[in-house]
Amino acid sequence: MSRFDFTPYRRSTVGFDRLFDLLESQARTAGGDNYPPFNILKQGEDNYRITLAVAGFKPADLDITAQQNLLIVQGRKRDENEADGELLHLGIANRGFERRFELADFVRVENAKLEDGLLAIDLIREVPEAMKPKKIMVNGQATLEIVNNDKGSGKANAA
Repeated sequence: MSRFDFTPYRRSTVGFDRLFDLLESQARTAGGDNYPPFNILKQGEDNYRITLAVAGFKPADLDITAQQNLLIVQGRKRDENEADGELLHLGIANRGFERRFELADFVRVENAKLEDGLLAIDLIREVPEAMKPKKIMVNGQATLEIVNNDKGSGKANAA
């Protein structure tokens, strides 16, 4: 396992400690269990979807918890006594799991749905208006322009 040394970057940057801590913790846990498999899809500028393959799990078996900058998905193992007859081969994994996803600031869970053995969790990034970049005019102009990366830019009056 290779280990990255972020010390030179820590010396020359300010305020990125959380990012370096995340990278180091991911490197430590990267060799762990990869169950259940998942995909992360970027659906637009501020929309994402995490899809986990959870075949055999019912909605009551799954627990999704969203905290500040952290999404935890847990699956609880069920009893195998629900089959009618004798189980000769168990090939569908039904073990408990916990998956953690670090979320960026202002990312929230919009919804989650279980369909065809896939758990889809939709995420959206909503940056507050006060945090969006603004153009400030020089020489006392009274208007501020909100910088918009999408289409054009809106105007807001300065206070």
